Amino acid sequence: MDPVLHSDALAPSPSNSPQENDMILDNDIDEDKGVAIISPDESMDEAEPEPKLRADDYDAIMKRHMPPISDLETECETHHTWDIENWRALGRREQGPTFKCGEHPFRVLFFPYGNNVDHASFYLEHGFGDKVPEDWYACAQFTLVLWNPNDPTLYHTHTATHRFQADESDWGFTRFAELRKLFAPRWEDSDRPMVENDSAKLTAYVRVYKDPTGVLWHNFVNYDSKKVTGMVGLKNQGATCYLNSLLQSLYFTTAFRKAVYQIPTENETDVRANSAYALQRLFYQLQTSAVAVSTGELTKAFGWDTRQIFEQQDVQELSRILMERLEEKMKGSEAQDALAKMFVGKMKTYISCINVDYESSRTEDFWDIQLNVSGNNDLDDSFRDYIQVETMEGENKYQAEGFGLQDAKKGVIFESFPSVLHLQLKRFEYDIQRDAMTKINDRYEFPEEWDASPYLSQDADRSEPYIYQLYGVLVHSGDLNAGHYYAFIKPQKDSEFFKFDDDRVMRALKREAISDNFGGEAPAQANGQLAQRNPYTRVWSAKRSNNAYMLVYIRQSRTDSILLNEDEVQPPEHLARKFAEEKALNERIRKDREEAHLYMQINVAANSNFKEHQGFDIVPWKDSVEASSAAIPKSYRILRCTTVDQFVKFVAADLEVDPETLRPWAMVNRQNGTVRPDRVIAEPHITVEEALNKYGTKTANLRLWMEDAVGKDDKDKPVFGDAILESRVPLDPSNRPIILFLKYFDIEKQTLYGVSHFYAAQQDRVSDISPQIFKLMGWPADTAFKVFEEIKHSMIEPMKPKQTLAQSEIQDGDIITVQKHISEKEAAAVTERGGYAEAREFYEYLLHRIAVKFVPKVSAEAEGTTFELVLSKRMTYNQLAQKVGEHLGEDPTHLRFTPVNATNGKPKAVAVRHTTNNNLGAILSPGYNSYGAAVSQRPDALFYEVLEVSLSELEMRKNIKVTWLPEGLTKEEHFEFLVPKNGTIQNVVLSLQRKVPALTDEIFDRIRVFEVHNNKIYRECSPNYAIANLTDFVNLFIEIKPEEEIDYPEGDHLALAFHFEKEVSRAHGIPFVFLMKKGETFKETKERLSRRTGLKGKSFEKIRFAVIPRSNYQRPLYLEDDDILSEKLSPREDQLGLDHANKARSAWNRADSIFIR
Repeated sequence: MDPVLHSDALAPSPSNSPQENDMILDNDIDEDKGVAIISPDESMDEAEPEPKLRADDYDAIMKRHMPPISDLETECETHHTWDIENWRALGRREQGPTFKCGEHPFRVLFFPYGNNVDHASFYLEHGFGDKVPEDWYACAQFTLVLWNPNDPTLYHTHTATHRFQADESDWGFTRFAELRKLFAPRWEDSDRPMVENDSAKLTAYVRVYKDPTGVLWHNFVNYDSKKVTGMVGLKNQGATCYLNSLLQSLYFTTAFRKAVYQIPTENETDVRANSAYALQRLFYQLQTSAVAVSTGELTKAFGWDTRQIFEQQDVQELSRILMERLEEKMKGSEAQDALAKMFVGKMKTYISCINVDYESSRTEDFWDIQLNVSGNNDLDDSFRDYIQVETMEGENKYQAEGFGLQDAKKGVIFESFPSVLHLQLKRFEYDIQRDAMTKINDRYEFPEEWDASPYLSQDADRSEPYIYQLYGVLVHSGDLNAGHYYAFIKPQKDSEFFKFDDDRVMRALKREAISDNFGGEAPAQANGQLAQRNPYTRVWSAKRSNNAYMLVYIRQSRTDSILLNEDEVQPPEHLARKFAEEKALNERIRKDREEAHLYMQINVAANSNFKEHQGFDIVPWKDSVEASSAAIPKSYRILRCTTVDQFVKFVAADLEVDPETLRPWAMVNRQNGTVRPDRVIAEPHITVEEALNKYGTKTANLRLWMEDAVGKDDKDKPVFGDAILESRVPLDPSNRPIILFLKYFDIEKQTLYGVSHFYAAQQDRVSDISPQIFKLMGWPADTAFKVFEEIKHSMIEPMKPKQTLAQSEIQDGDIITVQKHISEKEAAAVTERGGYAEAREFYEYLLHRIAVKFVPKVSAEAEGTTFELVLSKRMTYNQLAQKVGEHLGEDPTHLRFTPVNATNGKPKAVAVRHTTNNNLGAILSPGYNSYGAAVSQRPDALFYEVLEVSLSELEMRKNIKVTWLPEGLTKEEHFEFLVPKNGTIQNVVLSLQRKVPALTDEIFDRIRVFEVHNNKIYRECSPNYAIANLTDFVNLFIEIKPEEEIDYPEGDHLALAFHFEKEVSRAHGIPFVFLMKKGETFKETKERLSRRTGLKGKSFEKIRFAVIPRSNYQRPLYLEDDDILSEKLSPREDQLGLDHANKARSAWNRADSIFIR
């Protein structure tokens, strides 16, 4: 077989000329300048030129042209020389003798006249011929040397590497050497040709390397992860490689997999509705599948759309949210608390006084730990940085309860570490100078075995060692804008590392998993180049772009309980059963699809469907939310060649009735949009396909009505209603029997269902059909009732008793609706309780009914309170509130509704006004005349709130949003309060006090309330400031005044400050009040500002301070350390500006966080 595609790469040709002497003598040196002239006789012996390398010096050639590749272990190596004679007499394609390198046979493949090029072509190929042993391969480095046997210093060489296997049998050089030059009288700078006397020698040097991972130089064509490793990967949906690496890590934490399997999901039917069930299915497939598994079911269960799938998310946030959702699903099950036992540790935040016995501390759970990479060399450096102690002294002393201001130590210490420790390495950080998130590719080392005990508190339980073993390294390759995630994982306690790269799983060396992912300087390339190219951004960099961003350590003493044996982690039996059912169903669907052209669908309606149908027409031919399943016609998949008679018998067998008692009617689409019986199919021997072509009305499916016989005659033959009518009344063509359908509107039950069909003569008056109605309804003959014709959805007309059916334009398939006659008083009572007193009104309700989903607006109320009601679009707001109030058992006047944003599923900004004149239809779909309100609003859902006060009383109150600052500017807590519109700021503070116990009466007088607009203080509000003066979208901030701002010397002043970025108009952050001391240098002022803002270290050092004049036309005056602020800033006219980057505005922070449904 001729080679089709081969490398044309050429190694650098060796220099066969001797090196020139490096010493250069300048003949123009002036002798008079006292420079010694060295004559040839006095000079040192000239260095002899390096001898030319000979092609028959095989060791030297191999050393020069095929040095061993570092980091690879040689299995065997050899060389073999082929004497090529009578070059010009050779055929188009020649093969050299077979030789062995170890146990691997090779030979040279030679195209004397070129492989479709004007160059001699040489390749190395395996020597097995046509029968290559199964699974054989050899990872070979090889050099081919063509040389002149009469002068071995004339040679030409090329080197390559290749994985030789059955489907990659040869590799080499199509353009090895130009034929014209090979046969030229002079080869390069020599005086003889390369191919002399039609002869040459070709030496093949081969070195086979060991392949510990099984993927060395693999092209991954037809690579089978399951066959090679016993494991399978996960398919990438677009940008879900980060999700894949996390899922593989969790899957091989087998105790986690077992806990997921223990979540009860036996009764789940929709995988998209339960993320725990979807994760179970994914794990089951990873355990049993022979090919890579899709995460499509899982992401759909998360509620993700295309945007989330094609946008890389934060792995730590994803992990935490996934854990939260799974914990919710595990409550009350065998797996309850399993995740906390595996992943949760405890850390203590403390402030400990130095000189008195007092400590304030708070112990919290953690699921993972975020560690700084920047500024740290390794894992221990990061932990030392994490628990670093800050001393609070001088003006920053701690107010200890009962001891006053005290010197103290502030820090964090760990009380315990979990069995499985997830460490998030902060490879992505905000760069203030660039005003952007950047990736940190600095070298950062982490050990295979790590001791966590130095970072535990003295009181921690040390009964078992805190020695951890590395089991997972999640890697990011690339930069912030483009990159790829993959993972190195040890699947079992004593196994080697494997690389999980989306759908591909392969063995990995320990070096590849650990040290290669430290980051830092990139290793020198083979050509000596120090930089390497990022495969995802195509940018050259001196640092490795691939480095660890998450580490998974498992406590050695608990490894056996975390990494369970596979036989201990068996999936639930119902998963295997469901997958088998789905496989059988898919096979059936595939078969049905292949045979679809042979079959057709026939929809059959009968009296049983009519009786269960509440709605328009005889039955719901199209599925709808409101339709009862018993009312929907049955669908049959039938061979097109089946006769009508055979089909009727088939239906009769299905219904368990005598086929002679069934008579098929063809349904037709009327011009008014209804579907009614038109005529009996009287040709039993035509095929159903012919019946569709003859009786169908441009529909793909044949629709039939199966009429039941009313009885049998004395000959035991079935009798249909028209025959009975003809036997009683002599009929003629103008007075033929017609089939009618009777519906009954039950005023008491507020239902409208089908009763049955019956026959009447065309010339019968409406009043003449009363006996049949009485009989079908079981009413006494003196019952008063009303009769309506259901013409179409929006046309329900009363019928005149004295008119004939023909005059009323009644025909086959028409629907007559009856209701009992009631008095006006009874009708008023029905209306008062929200019912409908007449069939036409109820039909209108059916026309405008809608299923509306109601979701609690406050998440704390969410459990078990989401519900759905079928309502009328014509309802008023009060009727809507009444229905929802009845369902919830709440006062309807306390209910408030908010539209749902269709884009993100969140409440819209403005609630529905209870005084609106819009009905429910207009509330759900406002229309484009409402300033585009309907563009992003869901038409079938509303959020609801149960308020403490009625909506009428709410109108007398104002909703105030408050930001409470309990610890200066470093912490924010957000509240909303309803306060009287005629109230004061004092009402707001009292409402806050009820929510914040720490806000005691003793510090009540130190409260400061200020109004903020555009991140600047607009005014400070006194306790008596009227609520009515606040705008609807005001931001109120409340803080406790610092001690120095309460009682300060004369000459000092309070000034306003705010944060901005480069331009004063780009304000951000929380503005504040601070004390400006008279005569104080700004260097001293900055120390106080650091304490006031809580900003320290590098973050504070990068802030530029400026005096901001009130006028927008004056430029900021930037301050130096020796400036006196009180001389530069007028408290009434100016403010202090802090110029620094707005971290909250970074592109890295997305508007929508990750969510899992």
